[in-house]
Amino acid sequence: MIKADLTGKRALVTGGASGIGLATVTMLAQMGAKVALNHLEDDPTGPARVAELAAQGLDVIAAPGNISTPGNAEAMVGAAIASMGGLDYLVNNAGTSGTRDKIPPAELDKMTEEFWQLLLNTNLIGAFRCAHAAAEALTQSRGAIVNMTSIAGIGQQGSSIAYAASKSALVSLTRSLARGLAPQVRVNAVAPGQTKTPWTENWPEERKQWARDLAVLKRRSDPEDIAEAVLYLCAGASMVTGHVLVVDGGMTL
Repeated sequence: MIKADLTGKRALVTGGASGIGLATVTMLAQMGAKVALNHLEDDPTGPARVAELAAQGLDVIAAPGNISTPGNAEAMVGAAIASMGGLDYLVNNAGTSGTRDKIPPAELDKMTEEFWQLLLNTNLIGAFRCAHAAAEALTQSRGAIVNMTSIAGIGQQGSSIAYAASKSALVSLTRSLARGLAPQVRVNAVAPGQTKTPWTENWPEERKQWARDLAVLKRRSDPEDIAEAVLYLCAGASMVTGHVLVVDGGMTL
């Protein structure tokens, strides 16, 4: 695992209570950063994770709020920045597929207005809300943003048409923000392949085996594999911006 000294740095990770988000919170905190763990206000998992990490001696605070809700997202970011005294890294990890089951591309009737709005509000507009709210603090610190997209956003089939489209749009948003916030703020994205998270562990074994067979490294990603890519784009990569780092074990080769 790569390492960095993040003493004195401040990070906000959205959707940080489980999976990739929790691995990212943990890794950044282990490197010495103060980390705000964003979670839904009515989710007891978030405060429990904060308590667990604090008990390990890590500097982690709770940042409750729903990024899919206008005003709520901005207030959450503002409160986190105020609590930490600034911000160096924003990791837009929060996202949703909106469904437990894969929706085949031909089933257009399942792409309802409500479904589209849920995915766009969370996966795309939510990331913009947080970036907008954090822009001034990140400009002051010459910080970085990392958006969590997906291989579904770069041409692979995702859980639905709407999911793939939202993640593809997040790639475009990443590049646009990289232009708009330069030269003070770098903006990049990570595109994971199939990763072991609480959500994917409920998938049928044949779907997991399909991912292992497709990956040239012959395994599914651990959340820490993705967190390490986020760490690199935050703490290093000083000349990398507007880039999408694919972390999929070679699934897209």
